[in-house]
Amino acid sequence: MESKTFQTNLDIDPTRIGSLGMLWKDSTLTLAGLGEAIRIPVERAEGVDGASKAQEVLSDISTSHDGEATDHLPVAFAAFPFDPKATGELIIPRTLIRSQSDGELSITITGEGNLSPEEASEEIVSLSAQAETPKPTSAKVESLIPPEQWRDELVAEAIGHIHAGDLEKMVLAREIQISMDDEINIPEVIDSLISTNPGAMIFSIEGFVGASPELLVSRSGDLVQAHPLAGTAIRLADKELDQKSMSDLLNSAKDHYEHRITIEWLLNELLPFCSYVDADPKPKILSLPNVHHLGSSVNGHLSLPAASVLELVAALHPTPAVGGNPQSTAIDLISKIEKMNRGLYAGPVGWVDTKGNGSFAVGIRSAQIVGSKAHLFAGVGIVNDSDPQSELDETDGKFQTMQKAIMATIR
Repeated sequence: MESKTFQTNLDIDPTRIGSLGMLWKDSTLTLAGLGEAIRIPVERAEGVDGASKAQEVLSDISTSHDGEATDHLPVAFAAFPFDPKATGELIIPRTLIRSQSDGELSITITGEGNLSPEEASEEIVSLSAQAETPKPTSAKVESLIPPEQWRDELVAEAIGHIHAGDLEKMVLAREIQISMDDEINIPEVIDSLISTNPGAMIFSIEGFVGASPELLVSRSGDLVQAHPLAGTAIRLADKELDQKSMSDLLNSAKDHYEHRITIEWLLNELLPFCSYVDADPKPKILSLPNVHHLGSSVNGHLSLPAASVLELVAALHPTPAVGGNPQSTAIDLISKIEKMNRGLYAGPVGWVDTKGNGSFAVGIRSAQIVGSKAHLFAGVGIVNDSDPQSELDETDGKFQTMQKAIMATIR
């Protein structure tokens, strides 16, 4: 399969285009995908080997360049299920629009008998001008498991397993469903997410939409980065009370313990791939619109030959920040206790290019949108001294990111 990349000066909004197809947007890069050139299965049950095989297929795409966009390669989008053994897919768009923070814009066309640059440009301009049709006027929000039942039964069951010594941490999630009287307008949801979550990684892949604050892993050449989050406090409207909430989080033994589990695990899993890797000596506060998190930056240099970002994703997911510790025990208990299918929630979501570079976020603060319905999920880390009511309150705070963005589309 072949691809061709060329620079363009089209007057378009790549984010708008991506919201109608596939989208990744972070502080330095926007990727928008249209159409489908090929899907590559990722046999995730095979772990790193399965990821390596998928990367080999992706890397076989030949590339040519017109102009100066010589480092702009074909890209595959991916949103993998939370279940680390469930098969995933890489989706290579027929047309990829890449927008850099410096304003540089390029288009990559991939596929047999692919479009000419002129045809691709015409398609992009035409799509950009399309009117937004869905106009919901009302919505209903339902908890699939009553909140009090989740607090009193499911959280208590998870804590019981921890007290029994089965594991030291488990991430327990709950689900709510939003039903509207018309299709949910995904472009408007994304606009709202961007305006209210300026530091987040915004994504939209086949109805899986979100604004994740958590970087699972990124790879650029031999440089690897991660930014795990573990430990949370709710944002409060009163400034003094919010400052106290943030201070309490910084001094919380429970939250620091939860965070340390994730950092130590992550460093241990990355070390076999790296000549050097380290994390911040102390976590820092990451303040989001609805919650505060404890976060740590992880940076390293990959040993040569450098593992692809897909291989790193296979090695790292799920971290204790979304699964638990020990990993296998936590995953087994999650499926038994939660009484739901997480689907893509908390799974890796991001992009990878033909050289193995890319970025993957943890698919949190997200929703699976299908027509007029949206399924939202929020999870909390349960440890030995977790308070069930506090954990329930935390899920309510985390739901707000997507709930507010979806409700903002009501006319």
